[in-house]
Amino acid sequence: MMISGSMETAETLNAILKTIDEGIHVVDADGITIFYNTVAAALDGLTPDEVHNCHVLDAFPSLTKETSTLLKVIQTGKPIYNEHQSYTNLKGKQIDTVNSTLPLWLNGELIGAVEVAKDLSKVKQLSEQLLDLQSKMKKINKTQKNQTFATYNFSDIITNDLTLSQVKVQCEKASQTHSPILIYGETGTGKEMFVQAIHNSSKRSSKPFVVQNCAAIPGPLLEGILFGTTKGSFTGAIDRPGVFELADGGTLFLDELNSMPVELQAKLLRVVQEGMVQRIGSHVNRKIDVRIISALNEKPEDCLNTGRLRHDLFYRLNVVYFELPSLRERKGDISFLIQHFISHFNSVFQKSVEGITTEAEHVLLNYSWPGNVRELKHAIEHSMNFAEDHSMIGPELLPKHVPISSNSTCIEEGLELSSVPPLRQALGDYEQQIIQMALKQTSGNILQAAKILGVPRQTLQYKMKQR
Repeated sequence: MMISGSMETAETLNAILKTIDEGIHVVDADGITIFYNTVAAALDGLTPDEVHNCHVLDAFPSLTKETSTLLKVIQTGKPIYNEHQSYTNLKGKQIDTVNSTLPLWLNGELIGAVEVAKDLSKVKQLSEQLLDLQSKMKKINKTQKNQTFATYNFSDIITNDLTLSQVKVQCEKASQTHSPILIYGETGTGKEMFVQAIHNSSKRSSKPFVVQNCAAIPGPLLEGILFGTTKGSFTGAIDRPGVFELADGGTLFLDELNSMPVELQAKLLRVVQEGMVQRIGSHVNRKIDVRIISALNEKPEDCLNTGRLRHDLFYRLNVVYFELPSLRERKGDISFLIQHFISHFNSVFQKSVEGITTEAEHVLLNYSWPGNVRELKHAIEHSMNFAEDHSMIGPELLPKHVPISSNSTCIEEGLELSSVPPLRQALGDYEQQIIQMALKQTSGNILQAAKILGVPRQTLQYKMKQR
């Protein structure tokens, strides 16, 4: 199992290679294994001794000269990067890896090849289980209406923020068309809630709603999941539809699009342009009718400038664009959401927590919320786990990562507490400002203003009479 060379050099190199947490397989120019680490052996269900000094095809009889990346590199002298390989080991176990295989040159002579393999068997298994489940759901959809994975509606999106209220109204309008939609928002701002609401409000609501996170699966597997595979296209491949086919007639949500490999974005662009999908290994074009909604968790201009998002794909998908404000940009929603989440978890936990203390609320109002609404919800859930019935949530019950400044209860932005108005008065004043902005935007039309604010017309009229 040792690599030839001086004893000290060989022992050092072997020690280093054994510590690497990826499968490493080295063969000489004849395809005979000269190094095979324990990680590679664990992937293959073998022992290093069963492979060492054996030819690749003897150790892995399911491979051929054409399908073995090691033998291919020895034959061509050209490296192969990130190639998906599926094979059966000697014990009959199905293995899926992504391999990078490089030729080994010495003084201009090809002396062998080294392969680094990353195990994707579990990822592939889970992905295929998801695809199978979605495929079964699609069959159910044909006989049972409204059986989709989308559960949120616009009524579930609550806010007192004018900007987000306007986005909500615009999304409702856009839901009635078939145009591609691109949404930008930081993690935790509720992008998928909006996407589900758009689907459920659209004419496609009875059709499939399929979600694919582009960052969750490595590129070599993502291609098959998106476009489908054909039996024989690679070792172990079977006939399976991709998410485009599963979403036919409905909505496909591509989350974290900026994490999709750029070379795969080119293939996605072709599908978007032609409205046709071609499974891997197939020459048959399948017509699809899918509305694509994409989401970015980084600003579009940053993704474009760094080359992580193709310009041509961006222009194709950015027909209707929405930007969701972060929670720190809509501070007025924090108190509103705190009360909503307390009420929600009172119901879930069967508790009767009465609210939150002024001190604890002040702490939450001054926190930056990098995880946005999702983080706020989890913070309240954390506190509700320890709060007693008929008590108030105090600072001591808040998560430890939320900083409690000694000055936070006395000073904010240089103002003494005595100059800060009572919370009820401040919230009332802010509410009236928002109402006036909505009325100004609608030229005094109360019904339209109520729609923007997301409240019933009677509620708006009542609040207008209070001042």
